[in-house]
Amino acid sequence: MRPTTLLRLSIACLLMLAALIIISQIVSGQPDTIEDETIQAAPVYNPYPPGILPPDLNAEINRVLREIDVIEARALAQWHALPKPTLTGQPPTLQGTGYQAVQVLGKLMNFDKNMSPGRNSACASCHMPYAGFSGPIPSVNLTMIAYPGTAHFRAGKRTAQRYTYSPRFPVLELYPDQALLVGGNFWDGRSTGYLLQSADAEQAQHPPVDTQEMGNPDTACIAFKLSQAVYRPLFEELYGKDSLNIKFPHDTEEFCETPGGAKGFGTDTTPVKLSTEDRTKADEVYNHWAQAIDAYEQSVQVSAFTSKFDAMLAGNYTLTPDEQAGYNLFKGKGNCNSCHVDGRGTTLMPGQTDTSTTATANPPLFTCFGSANEGVPLNPRNAFYYQTKPDPFGFTPNPLGFGYRDLGMGTFLRSGFGSGDNPNRTWIQFAPTVDGQMQVATARNAAMAPPQCPTTEAPGPYFQKEFFHNGYMKSLKQLVHFYNTRDVYPYDVTSGHCPPGTTEKVDCWPRPEVPSPTTIDMTTGKLGLTDHEEDLIVIFLQTLSDGFTTPYANADTFTGRCATGGSAKTQGNQFLIPTPPLPPCAPEVCGVAPVPNPPIP
Repeated sequence: MRPTTLLRLSIACLLMLAALIIISQIVSGQPDTIEDETIQAAPVYNPYPPGILPPDLNAEINRVLREIDVIEARALAQWHALPKPTLTGQPPTLQGTGYQAVQVLGKLMNFDKNMSPGRNSACASCHMPYAGFSGPIPSVNLTMIAYPGTAHFRAGKRTAQRYTYSPRFPVLELYPDQALLVGGNFWDGRSTGYLLQSADAEQAQHPPVDTQEMGNPDTACIAFKLSQAVYRPLFEELYGKDSLNIKFPHDTEEFCETPGGAKGFGTDTTPVKLSTEDRTKADEVYNHWAQAIDAYEQSVQVSAFTSKFDAMLAGNYTLTPDEQAGYNLFKGKGNCNSCHVDGRGTTLMPGQTDTSTTATANPPLFTCFGSANEGVPLNPRNAFYYQTKPDPFGFTPNPLGFGYRDLGMGTFLRSGFGSGDNPNRTWIQFAPTVDGQMQVATARNAAMAPPQCPTTEAPGPYFQKEFFHNGYMKSLKQLVHFYNTRDVYPYDVTSGHCPPGTTEKVDCWPRPEVPSPTTIDMTTGKLGLTDHEEDLIVIFLQTLSDGFTTPYANADTFTGRCATGGSAKTQGNQFLIPTPPLPPCAPEVCGVAPVPNPPIP
């Protein structure tokens, strides 16, 4: 029997199984049954114990998809209103509106949910404008941490990273004199940009074929779906009238509607069987997909430079006394700009006055483009730990369970489990020096929230976000307090097990997930900030949100609910759960040479 026939039979069986699963969940009334406005038509994967998935998950996914439809309609209108560019010159250039055309194309792609096998997940499903292009579902940010992809409810292992200003991150390179890797994209730097020479463009090529995200089984599926898109004429105008004329096999749609990782694919990463010529064309289309999305993310619709801070630099705004005090702490006592570089001046001594001007690398991006291990505790709420059983497609996302440790860039350099493949063998030797290190994200838009929920901080009304790679922090107040007191209140416990009389995230910090003394950043942890000084730094961080001088594009599309009440100090603590007894770090992670030094427990 042909593999194609086997796959067809497998899909038919899976759909029957899906119906049985859905019926059984409805009948059993299991605690983790998820509310929905429309019954799921695809196989359901729910290996989670009660309380990991939020009860409103399906309703919130559908809410975001409706918001995506609104923005996609706006993008289509932008395209139709755009005057046609003129192809002229040598080399040929789309004169006039070529710049805008490629940005609009990238926007259309970013908000197109048809690009996933289930036609139910767009890039924007995890990155919406009103959250600074980070996670748009407050209940997910509170509970399961990572976002479910096209195959519900497979989920990734990290928070949805903001991609505002991500195009400014350089290609990952080694500074040999310092043995320091700088640049790249994603938390672990695995989007190096080595081939396209754009880390951000390469980043756009990962989620469409990530089994936990959009889940296409073959990069050619994106070319296939673009050939069916209503905006195909725009793609062809930019990249050539024959660019999407690819001879796809008759079973392409069947393959492209099956999530990656399905047992029927085996180890085949190119199940769409194309001729050599057509595979080359499909690969070129995938590169153009990446370049157009990068163009959109570089545009003022995403990376806008419209914050209070930018207005201050331009002389059009004066920071309030609290904002200025927070800024002085940010670049002084708080030592924030040792990593989140502000590009202006230096730490002041008593009696000095800041007379510096904006650096020539202007405006500042509030990142050093490097990576750091901040000693963040393991978060047992992360859905990834529980995906130890095969889903209806026969795929097991995390056979390591709680034996998994997120070594960040260290795992990437080893081409290890849960990361990408390292394209530079000379970097492998540095893996033990970067274990646990995650990208230093820009501080810009960390505080961005929808207009109707104007803050990330309780008592609000606020929009619940999550911070750091594993979502352990639930407010900027907690984040700043962690940097301030990590080494003041350390306890040799895991999350959910702080001693009686202490409060986690207030006067108890559980041990780091990757407790490597050679990689943990010691420039923070005991800063001596007062409670009020922490608050002032939060106030300054809020000046870095775009939308002050010009409304932030599509920030008005949020239709969810704000939260109110409580305190930013203990925000989200009611959702803490005890970390189970941890097995040793799995050899698939910590046993890959060169092994961590010292060993990770």
